[in-house]
Amino acid sequence: MGISDLSAQHVLIARNPHAGRRCRTSVVERLAGLLREAGLVVRVLTEIDRFAEEAELLHRSGQLRAVVAAGGDGTVGLIAHRTSPGVAIAILPLGTENLLARQLGISADAATVCNAILRGKTRRLDAGRVQGRLFLLMVGCGFDADVVRRLHASRSGHIHHLSYVKPILQSIRNYDYPDLRVYCESPAATSDCDEESRPGCGGPVCLTAKWVFAVNLPRYAMGLRIAPEARGDDGLLDVGTFGRGSLWHGLRYLTGVALGCHVGWSDFALSRVRRVRIESDVPVPYQLDGDPGGYLPVEIEVLPLRLTVVVP
Repeated sequence: MGISDLSAQHVLIARNPHAGRRCRTSVVERLAGLLREAGLVVRVLTEIDRFAEEAELLHRSGQLRAVVAAGGDGTVGLIAHRTSPGVAIAILPLGTENLLARQLGISADAATVCNAILRGKTRRLDAGRVQGRLFLLMVGCGFDADVVRRLHASRSGHIHHLSYVKPILQSIRNYDYPDLRVYCESPAATSDCDEESRPGCGGPVCLTAKWVFAVNLPRYAMGLRIAPEARGDDGLLDVGTFGRGSLWHGLRYLTGVALGCHVGWSDFALSRVRRVRIESDVPVPYQLDGDPGGYLPVEIEVLPLRLTVVVP
């Protein structure tokens, strides 16, 4: 499918000033210049409230061709959250991690993104929602979310992969792996989701785990695939749970996911659901697409085909 009205002339670029290296802002300027050369009206904004207001006005009047999320996965999620369903979102990946862009084959090349906007081809994807906030890739509860919490609590500017070393070491020393109670609301069997073709679709699921991931798209940091069969357009979330908590088991799980053999393990469970609730008796953080989300309890649901992404 494609952008509904290719005659619309306005493009808004939301640039996250904290995403990626400072020199990458020149890529945003090049994209804006290429779009203007093509005859489009372009504005670059860094203030999200102003961006959201202008996007809504242009969308309602039929003048908005697309918006551009220039940043990482968190920027794309924020732009999706602050724009109406049906608004076409182009991605200019500039952040430390750009997992959605990699999943869709989108590069940080201004000419490629410009051509995609001009061609107007789009793809519809599901989104997840937590406490009214959208996520596009996954929710993580447990050790990884504790690392994210520590990283952002001490963040003072741009981050890079080495920024994670200190919070990882802190979490290794201090995280206690408390029990997480997981209550999954599974869908009724359908032609798109039946137990024979997609194991994990079935009745209600209630279990206890140490690590929990609610996955919309399969790609995670370093190319890891916790739920390798997850699809972003099936109206379901893939909930993966790991049952044991310790540094040793964490390394074992990491190795298993990297090798793609964890799915058959007895202490890993996978369910496909429309809604899931995660609880704990102690404060446990959760993360959304690599950004801090808050603390348990949390209720997570899928919004089928909520996102419209411009693709190359």
